[in-house]
Amino acid sequence: MMNESEKKAFINYLLKKNKRKDAGNIELFNSLKTDDIKSKKNIFEDKKSIDAYHALRKRLYDNMINFISIRSFENDTSEENTILRLIVVSRLFFEHKLIKTAFKCLAKAEEIALNIEHFSLLNEIYLTQVQFAHFNLSEPIEKTIQKFKENKKQLEYEEQLNLGYAVLRRELAAIYHEGRIVDFQALIKNTIETHGISLKQGLTFKSLYQILFIANEYASINNNYALMQPFVVKSYRFISKKTDLTERHLYYHIYILYFIANFYFRNGKFTESLHYLKLMSAELQKQSGKYYERFCLRYFLLLAFNKNYVGHPQEAIEIAKKSLSSNKKTDPNDTNDLRLILIVFYIQQDAGHNAVKEMAKLNHTDSWYEKKMGMDWTIKKCLVEILLHTQQENIELAFSRIKSFKRRYKKYLLTVNEERVVEYLLFVEQYVVRPEIIQTQKFQRTIEDFIIKAQNGPKDILIMSFLSWLLAKVRRKTIYETTLNLITTYFPAT
Repeated sequence: MMNESEKKAFINYLLKKNKRKDAGNIELFNSLKTDDIKSKKNIFEDKKSIDAYHALRKRLYDNMINFISIRSFENDTSEENTILRLIVVSRLFFEHKLIKTAFKCLAKAEEIALNIEHFSLLNEIYLTQVQFAHFNLSEPIEKTIQKFKENKKQLEYEEQLNLGYAVLRRELAAIYHEGRIVDFQALIKNTIETHGISLKQGLTFKSLYQILFIANEYASINNNYALMQPFVVKSYRFISKKTDLTERHLYYHIYILYFIANFYFRNGKFTESLHYLKLMSAELQKQSGKYYERFCLRYFLLLAFNKNYVGHPQEAIEIAKKSLSSNKKTDPNDTNDLRLILIVFYIQQDAGHNAVKEMAKLNHTDSWYEKKMGMDWTIKKCLVEILLHTQQENIELAFSRIKSFKRRYKKYLLTVNEERVVEYLLFVEQYVVRPEIIQTQKFQRTIEDFIIKAQNGPKDILIMSFLSWLLAKVRRKTIYETTLNLITTYFPAT
C-alpha cells in the first residue's frame, strides 16, 4: 500500500519512537520492503529464541497500522472527515467555554451532513447540540429535538436497509461462489418483511444504489433484465432531479448510471444504453477523475458490448484491447470480464488465433475462478472455451472440456433449473463427435426448435450470443451475421 515517500515517512516515524539504538524494527522493515530473505536471516541469526523475532514482528506490525491510520486521517479530505473534525473541535470549544464558536462549528457540520445525507453523523451533531443547548437559550430546544427525531427515522430506515442489503449480498456471494441453491425471490421478500424495508420510503443515492444492486443481481440470476424496469424508471426520476453532486453522492451516482446502462443493454436498447454511458463518462471525469480507475473497465466493457451489437465489431475489439492494455491497476474481476468478452468478439469474427491468445491469459483452474469470479461466470467461461476449441477443430480438447464440464456442473445446472444449458451443451457435443450431423434435416430442425423455445424464455443478449454460434453452424452463415439477425428477432424494437 505504501509508495516510496510513505516508506521514508514510516522510517522517520520509527526513528522518533525508538528509545534504543538496537531496536531492529527499521532493519526488519527494510528487509520486508526489499523482500531480501538473506537480510532477514542475517539480522536474526544471533537471536537465542524465535520468540524474539515474533515479538519484533508484532511491534512493527502494530506500528505500521498506527502509522497508516494517522496518515489516512491526516490526508483524508472527504466531507465525512470534515464533519468529524468539526464535531470533535466543537466539543473542545464547549469545554473551554468558546460557546459561539462551538455552535458555529456544529452548524457548519450540519450543513455538510445534510448535503451528503449522512444521517449517522447528523445524529451525533444533534445530540451534541441538545447536550449543550443550555448554553444557547436564544435557540428553542424543541426545534433541535424535532430535527433529531426526524433524522432518527431516516437513520433507522437506513440501518434496516443496510442490514437487509448485507444479508442479501451475503447470500448472493454464496450463490455465486459456492453454488448455493437459494430461492432468491423468496429471500428478498422475507428480508424486506423481516427488516421492515419500504421501497416507498424517500430515496437517497445510497439506498437507491443498494436497491438497484440487488435488482441487478436478481435479474442476472434469472437471466431476465426486464424485471429491473420498475427500479430503473424510479432511478431515472430520482437522479434527473439532482444537480451539483457531492463527493459522497458521486460514487453512488456513477454506479446507478452503470446499472441503468447495463439494464438497457441487456434488453437490447442500445441507444438508451449509450446515452447513460455518455452520462457515466462525464461523471468519471469529475473531481479530478477520482473514481475513474474504479469504474473505467466497467464503462469500457459496456461501451464495447454496445458497439459490437450495433454493427461496429472492430471498434468494439479496439475498445476492449486498448482498455485492457492501458488500465493495469484496475479490479482483476473487471479485467477478467473484459478479456472474456474480447474472446467472444474474436470468435464472432472467426479470429480464432487471437481468441486462443487471449484465452491463454485466463489460465487459472475452474475452482479458482469459481471462488474469485463466481459460478455463473465460470460456467460461461468454460462454454466459451469449448466453442473456441470446437471452432479451431481441436476436437480432443473440446471433447475433454465437455466431459469435465458435465462432471463438474451438470448436477448444479439441473438443480437451479438451467436444463437449457445442459441441452445446449448436448448439441455442441453431438456436433464435436459427428460434425456431419449439422447437415441432417432432423438435427437442423431440432436446433431451430431449441432456438425458438429459448426466445420465448427470459430475454438476455448474452444468452443470444451462445445461441448464435450454434445457429450459424446450422444456417451456414458467419457467427456475427447470425448474431445481428437474431437480435432483431430477440428484440424487435431495437
